[in-house]
Amino acid sequence: MKDRLAVMVLALWWGSLTTLAGFVVPMLFANLPSPALAGNLAGRLFSVQNGVSIVCGLLILLTSVQRTRNPGASGSYAAIGFASLGMILALLIEFGVSPRILARDQLKLWHTVGSVLYAVQWTCVGLLLWRATRR
Repeated sequence: MKDRLAVMVLALWWGSLTTLAGFVVPMLFANLPSPALAGNLAGRLFSVQNGVSIVCGLLILLTSVQRTRNPGASGSYAAIGFASLGMILALLIEFGVSPRILARDQLKLWHTVGSVLYAVQWTCVGLLLWRATRR
């Protein structure tokens, strides 16, 4: 049961990351009247996504830590590492990158840094999901 819950949480986490960056934000910039309006809304959505990432990461950590207590549990330590890294990246985006973007401080640089951190988080969660669904 816990394995299924972990897969569901990972699917939610990876799917929300993918949907936001791959579909929602591009649609905002394509359909809203000004880039400033689209950017403000995208920033709020990314902030909510960071919260989703923290909650999902904590749930994955809880299930992974319980698995490490069982003898012969494989892959739990990797799951702990990837989930922790995903959460750290979400926190870096929220409290390190986002304030600089909002302050319009070297905007191109901080957008690039945020995009790279987001892509690494997406990759970590994708690897976790891939590993969790293999037989």
